Amino acid sequence: MEKDSIYLLTGAAGFLGSNICRQLVDAGKKVRALVLPGDKAAKFIPAGVRKVEGDLCDMNDIGTFFDVDENLDVYVIHCASIVSVNPEYDPKVMSVNVDGTENIINACRTCKGFRKLVYVGSTGAIPTLPKGKVHKEVGRFNPDLIHDCYGKSKALASNLVLDAAKKGLNACIVMPTGIMGPGDDSISTTTATVLRILKGEMSMGINGSFNMADVRDLARGVIRAVEKGRKSETYILGNDAVTFKDFARLLCEESGCKRIRFFLPCVLAKKIVAHSEKKAARTGSKPLLTTYSVEVLAKNNEYSSAKAEKELGYSCRPYRQTIKDEVEWIKSKGLLAHQTNP
Repeated sequence: MEKDSIYLLTGAAGFLGSNICRQLVDAGKKVRALVLPGDKAAKFIPAGVRKVEGDLCDMNDIGTFFDVDENLDVYVIHCASIVSVNPEYDPKVMSVNVDGTENIINACRTCKGFRKLVYVGSTGAIPTLPKGKVHKEVGRFNPDLIHDCYGKSKALASNLVLDAAKKGLNACIVMPTGIMGPGDDSISTTTATVLRILKGEMSMGINGSFNMADVRDLARGVIRAVEKGRKSETYILGNDAVTFKDFARLLCEESGCKRIRFFLPCVLAKKIVAHSEKKAARTGSKPLLTTYSVEVLAKNNEYSSAKAEKELGYSCRPYRQTIKDEVEWIKSKGLLAHQTNP
């Protein structure tokens, strides 16, 4: 007789985590979510999920989170992390992303019903290759080759997971590229940028590219990794790279918003943004773009999801479909009340 199972999910209040929750609940799975005390985004966690308040960096809280019926098969999805667009070292980012992951690993080791851990890493932990080459999975991460705090923290945490798997823990890693799509109630940076374009507030773009996958497809890919991911393996979950110009054009075609007429070369954009950052630092304001964000657009954003497609059955819908659905969601939420007509 097959045992009942439970899914323990961190980061359930986030954009990706809430979609993972939703798909698991829709499939009739029992889900428990770790939520920071007072997290306003907790209201976005789907009904039917049991919420346990706690901090990743507190082993007592982790112990409570893992306190489940020992007759249940336990599957752990570690999705929580602090995402930072500031490349400078941040001890809080390191503490949550690295130490928090180590706490989850230790809890998995002592959990009687534990069956599998899927760690949601990031392609930001993979060193950038020259343009013309395609990024693929790596067997080991080198944090010394990563120059931003977030990417370095994800590289360090990923190595902790791989080390634990080498010692016997049934664990694998999925690495999303970027996340977009409908249902981003907390309005992430990507969704905020989409809103600015739709409202006609962005007069210029940047001649760069990025790689974004639909949050619904990423959530499905994470769950497929629980079902099919091989121990010690890493899987890139991404999409085709798209230029900012083509992305903005698709947004215009699907929404009728004002077109962005000018796209600055990345080299020039970086100089302008650096000046804006200095001005923002003097005035205490927040710059619309950062040097780091321009560097992300300027780099090689080609990633292969072939391994995940073959082993997990991962697939990602085209940008046009995601944009169409996101625009419809944005309109349904009344977020374009001040939209500028073309």
